[in-house]
Amino acid sequence: MKNFLKTLPLVVLILLFTASVGLAQGSATGTSSVTVTVGAEASLTVSSPTALTAVGTVFNNYTGTTTVTYLVRTTKVGGSGTISLEVTTDFSPAGGPSVATPPTAGDKLTYTCTAAAPATGCAATQTASTTATTPVATFGTDAHASSSPASTATTSWTLTNDPMYKTGSYATTVTYTISAS
Repeated sequence: MKNFLKTLPLVVLILLFTASVGLAQGSATGTSSVTVTVGAEASLTVSSPTALTAVGTVFNNYTGTTTVTYLVRTTKVGGSGTISLEVTTDFSPAGGPSVATPPTAGDKLTYTCTAAAPATGCAATQTASTTATTPVATFGTDAHASSSPASTATTSWTLTNDPMYKTGSYATTVTYTISAS
């Protein structure tokens, strides 16, 4: 028993050392750096379809509205952006209105536009084209559109009501494009 009592402190010391080494190996910490590069971006959704109707007296022009909902972010220095449109498929079938080759000189598909901040709408009446894009809205440096509520731009259409048009239903395709830098 005397020998056991002499070796007991040594056994307790070994057990304590083994337990503390085991605990030290069970935990560790580390850190990480998370970075992101936020660039210029833009997206849009076009309400569709847009029906042009003549209201009021005989041969009043056809009118209607298209609304575009957009998101945009331009860069802080020298950034800019645009929303534009182009008639990519003329009215069909033949015999009715036409953007590219109207039946009567002076027949036009025109529009005015308004836009919610951060955009600025087109300054004057625009004539739609089948060969070039025409403006709807512009964005300046460091523009940021809100996603809630969504930012919008509106195209208010006017089509000449020419008595030369044959009766029937006619359709055209207008393609909207948004860009940001």
